[in-house]
Amino acid sequence: MAKTYKFGNGTWATKKNSTLAYSDTNNAFKPLPFSFERNSIATRVNKEGLIEVVSNDVPRIDYTDSADGALLLENSRSNLYTYSEDFGIGTYTSSLITYSSNTLDVLSPKGDNSSDKFTVTTSSGDANRRITKSISVQDFTASIYVKGEVGQKFHLFVARDSYAELKNGYFTCNGEWQRFSFSDTFSTTSTSVVIGLEFGWTSDDSIANDIYYLWGAQLEQGNLSSYIPTNGSTVQRAAETCNGSGNSEVFNDSEGVLMAEISALDNGGLSKRISLTDESGTVNNRVSLELDEIAGTVKVFMVSNSVLVGQITITNINQTQNNKIAIKYNISSLDLYINGFLQETNNTISSMPIGLSSLFFSEAEGSFPFYGNTKEIAYYDTALTDEELEYMTSYRSLNEMVTELNLNAL
Repeated sequence: MAKTYKFGNGTWATKKNSTLAYSDTNNAFKPLPFSFERNSIATRVNKEGLIEVVSNDVPRIDYTDSADGALLLENSRSNLYTYSEDFGIGTYTSSLITYSSNTLDVLSPKGDNSSDKFTVTTSSGDANRRITKSISVQDFTASIYVKGEVGQKFHLFVARDSYAELKNGYFTCNGEWQRFSFSDTFSTTSTSVVIGLEFGWTSDDSIANDIYYLWGAQLEQGNLSSYIPTNGSTVQRAAETCNGSGNSEVFNDSEGVLMAEISALDNGGLSKRISLTDESGTVNNRVSLELDEIAGTVKVFMVSNSVLVGQITITNINQTQNNKIAIKYNISSLDLYINGFLQETNNTISSMPIGLSSLFFSEAEGSFPFYGNTKEIAYYDTALTDEELEYMTSYRSLNEMVTELNLNAL
């Protein structure tokens, strides 16, 4: 069960405009780099668990959910909150709290003293900090990093146009830095919003002398994305592309297995694809894995000379969970394995793709880019056995399965 193509699985090498896959067949290492682009800075969580800024066009290996890291690819997004690490700049309104900036009490999520400290000066009810900003938004996600003692409560709120609508997210601290977020939709697009925190949930909550540390506020259109630092204006993170790794010596037209351990950033939404394609990078000859725009749906396509020769569609797969997916193809069948189980077989294959030689984090030609986390991509130039495919896509322990699928251990 020898891989002819390896990417990730705890082994990463990146530089500007490139991240490295490789082949070590016959102990001869051959680089198979991806071409990478992102025309802006971005942030990642590093091995030490700290948030750090990554320069333009440098791929992000993110360690948020895994000690082995994952390639993080995201679409374009803007942080509309203009001073993300300073809650003293601007016309804030406060009630029943004291505020101090750049506290030395605790290190911020990026490892410095840039967090702000809020101390409640009332025994219960309506201690808050809020600011009004001219922002146009309808579907939104508000997020902030907060550190408070175990059990301390607060709610994050966003209101549009002089409180015509008010949306809330309710949270409880655990003693560590946490990124809290909530998503909602206004009935119409706002012209201005009030953004704030109220400490405690109700007037009955005992919050006397509670201390909260805040850092990294973000308001964005759409679902939650990685943190985007701002300092006086909105900041946009550019979309990322990662394509074109491999060659015809690595990939086999007549049979093979493409394996991906991945999770998407949202369940449904836009179609997200990973494709093995021909040397021209076209859609004419390819094997494509798709996390479909319909929530819970995973598809596989095989195309030969512009003709769809095989397809599989599976539902009830949470795209945001870490899924181990393998596609086996040969002239007899197209098989799809997910998390240790054969999901479906298509036995009506009429012909094979021609000239497979490149791997894209998109459909061929760059459409339908994959946005999400990739822990590993692997390729085998032979059609493996059912036992090998079941083992390859299975979890190695109960703890691994519980962690990766975000289950509750009882």
